Amino acid sequence: MTTKPDAPLSALETRKAIASGRLTAVAAVEDLLERIATLEPEIGAWVAVDAEGARETARLLDNGPERRPLHGAGIGVKDIFAVKGLPWRCGSPIWAARDAAFDASSVAAARRAGGVILGKTVTTEFAGYKPSATLNPAAPGRTPGGSSSGSAAAVASGMVPLAFGSQTSGSIIRPASYCGVVGFKPGFDTIDTHGMAAFARSFDTVGVFARSVGDVAFAIEALSGLPMTAPDIGAQPAPLGLFRSAAWAHAEPAMIAAWEAFERDLQAAGVALCEAAPSVFAAELEDALSLHARIMAAEAADALAYETNAAPELLSEGLARQLAGGRSTPAEKRADDYRRLRHLRAGFIERLPSDAVWLSPSSTGPAPRLEENTTGNPAFNQTWSLLGLPSCSIPLLSDPEGRPMGVQVTGTMGNDRGVLAVADWLMRLFAR
Repeated sequence: MTTKPDAPLSALETRKAIASGRLTAVAAVEDLLERIATLEPEIGAWVAVDAEGARETARLLDNGPERRPLHGAGIGVKDIFAVKGLPWRCGSPIWAARDAAFDASSVAAARRAGGVILGKTVTTEFAGYKPSATLNPAAPGRTPGGSSSGSAAAVASGMVPLAFGSQTSGSIIRPASYCGVVGFKPGFDTIDTHGMAAFARSFDTVGVFARSVGDVAFAIEALSGLPMTAPDIGAQPAPLGLFRSAAWAHAEPAMIAAWEAFERDLQAAGVALCEAAPSVFAAELEDALSLHARIMAAEAADALAYETNAAPELLSEGLARQLAGGRSTPAEKRADDYRRLRHLRAGFIERLPSDAVWLSPSSTGPAPRLEENTTGNPAFNQTWSLLGLPSCSIPLLSDPEGRPMGVQVTGTMGNDRGVLAVADWLMRLFAR
């Protein structure tokens, strides 16, 4: 992995060091800026670095009497979120000259909690599927995934302990899998999306990347106001189901081998396993991937109507084709798709235990090669994005060459804390 030799402090470690007087916010920011200066030329994770703004925020934190939850923690912000005074390009030449005049609500919440915004990270075009130029620090010559390319790469390389991502299809879980970091997509609508450029309003979700589950949990708690952190975990927090799902047909040989070995390791470790809760919906979920794709395309056509009208020639061919497909969806088909979505979401709430947690692959395999010109297949993520469920990717798997792949921990709606507790327990279990 491309990284500065000494590992950076985590967000939690930064906060504790500042609280104890062993570190100042200014010193923490200067260390991160040095890391960015060293690593960014090779990785290309940033659209803009706001060094002076970060320094000024750190000075104010050091001079203030209050110690807030994210006090002094450096944060990268995906460039579909508005950050006042910084570029807001959404990965598109259409907005190449635009700077934001305000902070997205999630960014404002991070500032209020004491977080230090270091700058904007690279996104794919409007958070879609067109690859960015960012490189994967954990798998040289491979994509970091998308659409949260820069955020995942910045965290993986140690340039920043926390970074905002968003997920509509697989834009947090998949890059986390490819880059070997922790990525968390909370339950739908857990964090306000105002000021985040929309792609598909039924699925768009704010989440974060970090190098530990602990950092993810306390960041989401600070942003949402909901309890996410859990006490130190000794025993397994919940029986776990293994759910290969209809997406298993998309699994690549490297993932199949790694997943089968993981299942054997769980059994050897005496992990309590149960039938995966979504198994009762297996037949109903057979068309989940196509349902998600249709709704996403139709809603993206709505969200990007201005861009389509104003500068259609500046849209990539793939995105233009996706939007055209969304616009051509017959009204009755669209209405039927929404009925199907409501039925599935209601069924998962009504018929599954509120504390259910299950495991599936985070990606179809390791990160694709750059020359394949793809951000990877989101098949293992689309169903949970369709249903709005909380999911966390943890870096427990790899292919024979050591390229990372993730295990996806998913739970029922409202069980974000349970998902994070299981993810943290698994990370500890397999770190032994």
